[in-house]
Amino acid sequence: MYGMVNRAVGDLVTSRFGEPTWQRVKARAGVEVEVFVSMDTYDDASTYRLVDAAAVELNLPAETILEVFGEHWVEYASQHGYRDMMSIKGQSMFDFLSRLDDLHARLALSFPKLKPPSFQTVSQSDGSMRVHYFSSREGLAPMVTGLLRGLGKLFEVEVLVLHDRRKGPDVDHDEFVVRYPVDPEG
Repeated sequence: MYGMVNRAVGDLVTSRFGEPTWQRVKARAGVEVEVFVSMDTYDDASTYRLVDAAAVELNLPAETILEVFGEHWVEYASQHGYRDMMSIKGQSMFDFLSRLDDLHARLALSFPKLKPPSFQTVSQSDGSMRVHYFSSREGLAPMVTGLLRGLGKLFEVEVLVLHDRRKGPDVDHDEFVVRYPVDPEG
């Protein structure tokens, strides 16, 4: 993964629990990088180790860390130079998610080793949205739950996210249902 992801993990831990906690997380994970460089790539295993170490250090399940990180990622990316790119990709959360693969393709111009997931969205007759999530990386579906919540905040709509279908031996991707308790159109 690119260093920006690990920097965002560090930002989450540091902003909520302080620099000493982040240093303990890195030590527990066996990650000796002092500062992650956003444009450099790092072994995916180091990111997974950071998440696992944060889970142990904070006494929380790794899935919870990933969910919280997903929400944080939306805010972090918008504060670190990607807000304009995010805003041109749609006026609604559905529009944004429908064009997220295009955004990833555009980012790949700057990040040539990028291996982004793929998202497909389908409007449901009840007004909800079904999000199909395809990834070569295992175990990151909880992060998507957080991402979807974070995007709800970004687009100023309340959302309920249900991880409806899980990737497994007979299923090639995860599926999420995003419901709007209040009609986002008014």
